[in-house]
Order: sequence, then C-alpha cells, then structure tokens
Amino acid sequence: MNDQAEDAHVPEELENVEAHEEGPAEVAADDYEALMRLMQENEELKDKALRAAAEVENMRRRAARDVQDARAYSIANFARDMLTVADDLQRALDAIPEEAKASGDAGFKALIDGVDITARGLLTTLERHGVKKLAPEGEKFDPNFHEALFEIPDPQVVAGTVLQVVQTGYSIGDRVLRPAKVGVSKDGPKAVKPDNEDTQG
Repeated sequence: MNDQAEDAHVPEELENVEAHEEGPAEVAADDYEALMRLMQENEELKDKALRAAAEVENMRRRAARDVQDARAYSIANFARDMLTVADDLQRALDAIPEEAKASGDAGFKALIDGVDITARGLLTTLERHGVKKLAPEGEKFDPNFHEALFEIPDPQVVAGTVLQVVQTGYSIGDRVLRPAKVGVSKDGPKAVKPDNEDTQG
C-alpha cells in the first residue's frame, strides 16, 4: 500500500522534474519575444514622444510668430486709413500760394504752422508704430514696393530708375501698406549686371 502510494507519488515528481527540465528553454524563448515586443513598443513610444514634443515646439513657435505679427501688423488697416489724412494735410499745405505764406498775416501763418505741425506729428506717430515712408526717387524700380504710373524718356539715366514720386508709399514691418506711385525712366542704358553674373565670351 505504501509502495503503491510511493509509486503514485513518484510520477508527480517526475512530471515536475520534466517540467523543470523543459521549462527554461520555453521560458527563455517567451522572455526573448516579450523583451523584443517591449523594446519595439519602447521605440514606438519614444518616436511618438519625440513627434509630440516637436509638434508642441512648432505650435509654440507659430503662436510666438502670430503674437509678433499681431503686434507688428494689428494697426495696419488703421495706419492705411491715417495715410489718407496725412495726404490731405500735405495737399492743404501744398495748395497754399507762396505769396500767401509771405503775406505776413499772423493769423494765417499760425494756421499754416498748425497744419504743418499736425501733418508732421501724424507721420512721427505712425513711424513710432513701425510705419515707414517709401521715398524711392533715384532707386531701381521694385514692383513689390512701387507702382509705375508712367514712363519718362531719358537716355542719360539707367532704364527702370524711379525719376518721380507722385504719391509717397509706406510700409509697416516688411509689408507694404501703400506702394509708392512713381514715374520710371526709359530709353536709357540697361542696368549693369553684378560681376558674379558676368558671362564668359
């Protein structure tokens, strides 16, 4: 009976021994696969984290640029409207005949000075907020900043040079509020190319 119990007990132990003998190889294979899976997941998570960080950085830069643009250009429409006022003040000053200016009438002189001070003050205020005057006379015509109204024949001046400014232009930052309206030279010599653009021959 005891022998039978021992006999019954032995196969269990043998099974356990067999399980231990076969186990490490199977466990090692399972561990290796699990490790590889975890490493792959780790790489994917790292990649996602890096992408998320890059996305956040890009959003931060975009937001900073938008804030900077908003500061720089928020007054663009208002400034454009104020240019009309500046033009009207300048036209008023230009319309005064020289004889009237020299007449010696103190009241009239005070009026002229008041309009002049107002015009200059308006332009100074606009300039303080980033609005700059475009005075391109003598410069090469640039369609990004100038609007050509007519051509002036002049064989002495390089073709495409701004010879006359009909209406002053203005920019804010690197944007044009209003292009300068200009007269451009024609019939003159062509602009000389820089040395690095010279061709052989």
